[in-house]
Amino acid sequence: MNGTPSARTLVEICLEDVGGARAAAEGGADALEVCAGLAEGGTTPTLGFVLHCVEEAPDLEVRVLVRARGGDFVHSPQEVDVMAADIEAVRATVPPTAPVGFVIGTLAADGSVDVDAARRLVAACGDAPVSFHKAFDSVPDKRSALGLLADLGVTRVLTSGGDGPAVDHLPLLADLVRRGGEDVRIAVGGGVRTHNVARIVAETGAREVHLRALGRVPSSGAVRAVGYDHGDRSVTSAAVVAEVVEALR
Repeated sequence: MNGTPSARTLVEICLEDVGGARAAAEGGADALEVCAGLAEGGTTPTLGFVLHCVEEAPDLEVRVLVRARGGDFVHSPQEVDVMAADIEAVRATVPPTAPVGFVIGTLAADGSVDVDAARRLVAACGDAPVSFHKAFDSVPDKRSALGLLADLGVTRVLTSGGDGPAVDHLPLLADLVRRGGEDVRIAVGGGVRTHNVARIVAETGAREVHLRALGRVPSSGAVRAVGYDHGDRSVTSAAVVAEVVEALR
């Protein structure tokens, strides 16, 4: 066993709903990954939503996902231009004291890290902390990639260790946690739930976990929006966050 569950394990909540940042904070989360388009794996959120989350959860680190579109992680030069501009716009707009970081991920066609694109995006982040998102799961040689990302200035990697949920890759995740050490913090995400989070942390030594904390609320309107409204919608649940935090004590 590589570690034991503890309150010091950081809990990051991935969200796209207005009001979700406050719910995550009330549940005891430590950080937020702020996104849009989670049905497509996450895309860059609007600037207004980023500002909303910073205001609603001022004590939490807000990590802004930067991804120009859904689909693969092989980005054209124009898409990299857009992502760099999005990073610069956030940095120019959020209060300078706000704890805001960025989450990026760019791959070459062979699945390796696109070094030039990653270097440009890290440079756009300035002194803000940079995470590499679950594009890392597709990298063939994850151990070598970890050292490369450290050299590029990435300080955190979000990964399930490969295809499928994190519980399918616990030995590799434990190895990545050891290799990353203090230079590249491994955040384990992918199928992390209340019933398995303690096991994941115990068997990998992960110091951070990442998950959505989903709840459902009924639709607000008396008349259903045809084609778009199925009678309810997903939101971030403070209760689910609290259950995960409690499971790690």
